[in-house]
Amino acid sequence: MALFGRDKARKPTASDALPGRQDPITVPGSHAVFPDRRIAPPFPPGHRTAVFGLGCFWGAERLFWQTPGVWSTAVGYAGGITPNPTYEEVCSGRTGHAEVVLVVFDPAQLPYQELLRVFWEGHDPTQGMRQGADIGTQYRSVILYADEGQRVTAEASRAVYQRALDEAGRGGITTELEPVGEFYYAEDYHQQYLSDAKNPYGYCGLGGTGVSCPVGLKIAE
Repeated sequence: MALFGRDKARKPTASDALPGRQDPITVPGSHAVFPDRRIAPPFPPGHRTAVFGLGCFWGAERLFWQTPGVWSTAVGYAGGITPNPTYEEVCSGRTGHAEVVLVVFDPAQLPYQELLRVFWEGHDPTQGMRQGADIGTQYRSVILYADEGQRVTAEASRAVYQRALDEAGRGGITTELEPVGEFYYAEDYHQQYLSDAKNPYGYCGLGGTGVSCPVGLKIAE
């Protein structure tokens, strides 16, 4: 699929990426579903963050805020080149960013492995630079790890889920694992887009493979 002659399923290089801007997008102070909670730091002591890309971030964020134990969520852009991009710029395919969800959680109450299970089962991680009818690098499957513990846990989880997919006759996982780098918040209207407060009848076609992901891995947090 091309936009103005450019293949949106191919990541841009530094030379052809959009320049972006210095000033970040202004974000709301509170969460539309959890009004007493923030979507930007500071977060409560002991809480950590995880960042996942699994297609359109509207439905992906709802998937995580509905997960018991998640403290807060936000949507944004990460994994690319352009600083402080707009949604329109990300959709052009010239930023390299994926649409991602920032998940705030207390690991004492909700293990990172459980978030990985939600991630794997919530989309199809075998589709490359797309998710269903949504095509382009912004929709790729990606885990952006915050530290070495998350990296090791995510790699082990990916291997376990690949075995489950193999047994089910599904394809190879294309999910990327990268350090999180900079997380850029998306515009206000994207935050908790599918919440009752904003779009109670909103639709998102996010769907998984139907293959369950084993949990309980004995690996580093």
